[in-house]
Amino acid sequence: MSADALYTVAIPKLVELDNLWLIVLFPFLGAVINGLLGRQLQAKFGKSIIHYIAIGMMLCSFAVAIIAFAQILTADDIAIVSQAFPMIDIGWLSVNFALYFDPLSVVLALIITGIGTLIHVYSTGYMKDDPAYWRFFCYLNLFIFSMLLLVLGDSFVLMFFGWEGVGLCSYLLIGFWYKDMKKATAGFKAFVVNRIGDFAFITGLFFLFWGLGGHWNQNNNYDVHSNRSYEAIPVASDATSVDRLTSQDNKELVSQMPSVVFRDIEKQMTLSVRSAETGAIQKPFADALTEQTVGGIPLVFLICFLFFLGACGKSAQIPLYVWLPDAMAGPTPVSALIHAATMVTAGIYMIVRLNFLFVLSPGVMTVIALVGACTALFAATIGMVQHDLKKVLAYSTISQLGFMFLGVGVGAWWAAVFHLLTHACFKACLFLGAGSVIHSMGFLKSHDKSDDTEDNSIQTEPTHASVEEKPSPTDPQDMRNMGGLGVIMSHTRRTYLIACLAIAGFPVAAGFYSKDEILWKAMSNGQTFIPGWILWSIGFVAAGCTSFYMFRSYYMVFYGAPPSEQCQKHAHESPRSMIHVLWVLAGASIVTAVLGLPHLITGVDAIFAQWLAPMTAPFVSTTGVASAAWLEGILIVASIGIAVIGWLIAKHFYHSTHASMEKRQQWYQQFRLVHHTLYNKYWIDELYQMTWVRGFKSLSHGVATVDKFVVGLVINGGSKKLGQAFHKFAQVLRLHQTGYVNNYAYGIAIGTVVLVLVAQAWF
Repeated sequence: MSADALYTVAIPKLVELDNLWLIVLFPFLGAVINGLLGRQLQAKFGKSIIHYIAIGMMLCSFAVAIIAFAQILTADDIAIVSQAFPMIDIGWLSVNFALYFDPLSVVLALIITGIGTLIHVYSTGYMKDDPAYWRFFCYLNLFIFSMLLLVLGDSFVLMFFGWEGVGLCSYLLIGFWYKDMKKATAGFKAFVVNRIGDFAFITGLFFLFWGLGGHWNQNNNYDVHSNRSYEAIPVASDATSVDRLTSQDNKELVSQMPSVVFRDIEKQMTLSVRSAETGAIQKPFADALTEQTVGGIPLVFLICFLFFLGACGKSAQIPLYVWLPDAMAGPTPVSALIHAATMVTAGIYMIVRLNFLFVLSPGVMTVIALVGACTALFAATIGMVQHDLKKVLAYSTISQLGFMFLGVGVGAWWAAVFHLLTHACFKACLFLGAGSVIHSMGFLKSHDKSDDTEDNSIQTEPTHASVEEKPSPTDPQDMRNMGGLGVIMSHTRRTYLIACLAIAGFPVAAGFYSKDEILWKAMSNGQTFIPGWILWSIGFVAAGCTSFYMFRSYYMVFYGAPPSEQCQKHAHESPRSMIHVLWVLAGASIVTAVLGLPHLITGVDAIFAQWLAPMTAPFVSTTGVASAAWLEGILIVASIGIAVIGWLIAKHFYHSTHASMEKRQQWYQQFRLVHHTLYNKYWIDELYQMTWVRGFKSLSHGVATVDKFVVGLVINGGSKKLGQAFHKFAQVLRLHQTGYVNNYAYGIAIGTVVLVLVAQAWF
């Protein structure tokens, strides 16, 4: 390395906090206690002791997160690291169990612990009659532990532990009622589909680790896969560079070795070398990575694309989204936990955490933006015609995740994370509101229609046998079995309406500001190979569909028809433990809007953008030509307009009973093929069943046949016969083991003579 060169790197100041690991320890302890002792505790003390343990641990975890958040909030540009114990120490590779708390991970930690605690409280009312109460709260705590490990781990190793942990917990929770084969199969489907993404994720990590295995040569250039140097590079902060480095003696060491620690990789990717003579700036690590190829494919493209496939699995994007609608088989609090606060956000978090890698590949950024936009529209169109209330919300989640991927694809990192935050609030409110309705409609399961002289107890809309099946009168999740519940469940209706306003994009709630910022960044971005107006157009249409299907669900559940006699007799508002949680989440869906008020309104950057700036500012995509303030204003008005149009169409078709049914009948007749296609979800599940599932089943049958006839008969049979032959040969040899020394001496003498004769004859 040349002495006249200045080395700079973009990293925050680090502060040690010894007790940060408690944030993940408390949920783990709750899972262990209820898992090992829960059955006995429940039998002896009742169910209350179970949720006291689970919720108590969640509150402790949330308190530690608040303390760490306060420390970051009151300091200037710092990150907190907590070293617990060493995990891997092999040669130059060292990995510790260390947690990393920075502006990004603090957002995720507060969402997970805060909303996770609310879901725990809600579950006390929803699951109160379930005999496996202790097992449910054990799984919930374990899920929170895994997700916290994923977002707080400072290395790929801990992230992968959490990554696989949430996959396991999703399997356990989705298939919680495992005695029902359909529910057990749904959990298995989620587990298997996610294995595809997990394989891509770990393969991308292997390629990254291999690609960074270079060294510095004597000419101050970075060579790849040569003799490695173990010396670290001293770097100093520089006013002309990213002014974020301030460590002891104004120095920081950048490892030249491959690493799995996020901070080390970020240092390597942001390391700049400026010549004191010419002023030229180079990024040796980043340049070396971008110049490598594997089979003619740029290595950085391959790494980022594989990471993105892993994110598609966890965050349910095309083509790996198919597990998420079936995840509705689990209890509704599980749906809220998976869809709002934990698992589905893992992919978004991972990409934003690795933004310093993804910006090196505009090709992958384009793929991410396009897949996100298409997923947003694709899932939204399916949600427009579904009748299962939880399925509508499931496709809504897939669609909203598509908006987040659109945001990260165009480099709008803070906008994507802000939408993650707002989505966690309003989607948790929607799912728990749906759970409140389903909880109230539970009487349908025991309703015997044979006792009724007329089929007037269930309100249904006209259907075509060739298009969709008629509703099951005992299904508490089918919106066609609902209607008029607003007069019975006023609190649930109001909170559900607030969440609908948020997700539909009305400016009274936070969802408008996060979604609109993503659409604006998509239009004005100059990084993707696809023009921004195309990405904006796809997202714009998806936003209109979102407004329609959400208000469709609102009117079908709470209006549409007067409540039936059975509903008036049995339906009821949910207990206070559930209602209070709904109001907290509804309030959060509104007040969080303050964090994302755009520059066009306030004259300064959004609070949330400033909060994430230390880790995202150096990696924001360049702005395209469409950056005028007047254009942004027009797009804001257009966003409000499309939300209003979607609402008015839904109200036109679903608000009242008789007129709406006639209008829907005309619509079905006119667009029969379109409705048939959307209702059957484009037959993607059937396509997968015919190709991948059937193919793997055929392969497994073939392998079983080979195992039975080739391995079982030929190899195992041949081995048995070979073993019998050796056994007989050994029995013959045993005759020569007489135990007499003289016989052994004669044998040695005869053998020696034979060897001499053979040697003479040979030579």
